[in-house]
Amino acid sequence: MKTSLALLAIACAPAFAASDDLTAYFIDVEGGQATLFVTPDGQSVLVDTGWAGFNGRDADRIAAAAKQAGIAQIDYLLITHFHLDHVGGVPALAAKIPIRNFVDHGETVEHDANGQKLFDAYRKEVAKGNHIVVKPGDKLPVKGIDWTIVTAAGKTIAKPLAGAGKPNPDCATFQKRDIKDDENGQSTGSFIQFGDFKVVDLGDLLWNKEEDLMCPVTKIPYVDVYITSHHGMNMSGSPSLVHNLHAKAAIMDNGATKGGTAEAWDTMHGTPGLTDIWQLHFATAGGPQHNSPENMIANVVPDPDRDKADMIKLVAHKDGHFEITNERNNYTKKY
Repeated sequence: MKTSLALLAIACAPAFAASDDLTAYFIDVEGGQATLFVTPDGQSVLVDTGWAGFNGRDADRIAAAAKQAGIAQIDYLLITHFHLDHVGGVPALAAKIPIRNFVDHGETVEHDANGQKLFDAYRKEVAKGNHIVVKPGDKLPVKGIDWTIVTAAGKTIAKPLAGAGKPNPDCATFQKRDIKDDENGQSTGSFIQFGDFKVVDLGDLLWNKEEDLMCPVTKIPYVDVYITSHHGMNMSGSPSLVHNLHAKAAIMDNGATKGGTAEAWDTMHGTPGLTDIWQLHFATAGGPQHNSPENMIANVVPDPDRDKADMIKLVAHKDGHFEITNERNNYTKKY
């Protein structure tokens, strides 16, 4: 079943003790993405599902995070784009926990045999729930959260959001890169606001697409947390984007051998006001000089076959303050 956001009026009753905070769990799916947001009212939004295969490893890890969060269903599953490390885990996850609404940018642009097989497996699960195709400017109807779609299907929002619209000095030196415009460039990106707290997640939006979003003026206002685009790979994360978000902290869903490049690291460290980069893994690509201190790295020993992996947890408050915790060692920092 397909519906539009304008017509959607679904009450998702939470099996959850309400709190005053927005909580996000950054689940280790070994270089893919799976981020679980839980609202103060107990509604859940899962951004991506990690990989297929590995004996259901990523689905198991997501289900464990959901149990820890006290939720019994996924109210909204937002798929940023149709690549194996983002949408591959959908069938295995759907077998473990109910998924009520499937949110995506529409049709895949990759119709080779592997791309079509992946997309067809996803559509089979979508047919069992409610399907929402979004476009830039749409709002995800999550109670108490202002969740705006800023990119989808290769397009960006037409006008700056409130608080944005500033001239971007990095645009003068922006240079396009020779990068294939595939499903990464179709990524459904989100600007999420909870009171005074703001976070952005653009999936794997490509470097060249970032110019459309942030030049010649910014279309996204300053944020508190930047969820690192494309796992910290240098096909994304241009200075025009990253420097002009002015995030206080970045959270990178990298794997041990995927993402976390030195270039992405240096760009983030050149961002005005950014003090910390939290990582799901120690990144071999970055080398010793381009990794955070171990207390900010959730998984320091690469072992993709282990059953348990540690998460990074974010708790945000309406007044804009937030704290990030490394669940491997319970190290917490407040911002």
